[in-house]
Amino acid sequence: MANRWRGDVAVVIDGQRHLARLTLGALAELEETLEAGSLVALVERFESNSFASRDVVALLGAGLRGGGARITDAALAQAEIAGGPMAAARAAAELLARAFVVPE
Repeated sequence: MANRWRGDVAVVIDGQRHLARLTLGALAELEETLEAGSLVALVERFESNSFASRDVVALLGAGLRGGGARITDAALAQAEIAGGPMAAARAAAELLARAFVVPE
């Protein structure tokens, strides 16, 4: 079960359910991978709907690794994500939101 307080987001990849989480290490990985300058810049890209598919793959990949999955961004980009690209983008945005907002 996804624990919102911990920042978990459930994602189904190639038919297998995973929990993704943006740990501190995953956030540091994102800053380096996306060269966003700051995580605030990355959040702003998602809020303004100006994110790229590369952002989605990097966010999901970092989150999945933060949740304990052993998957590369290259493998994730080739995987089947339940719900397709829109579900992947939604999960990536939810990961960001849960990393910085306390659930109600």
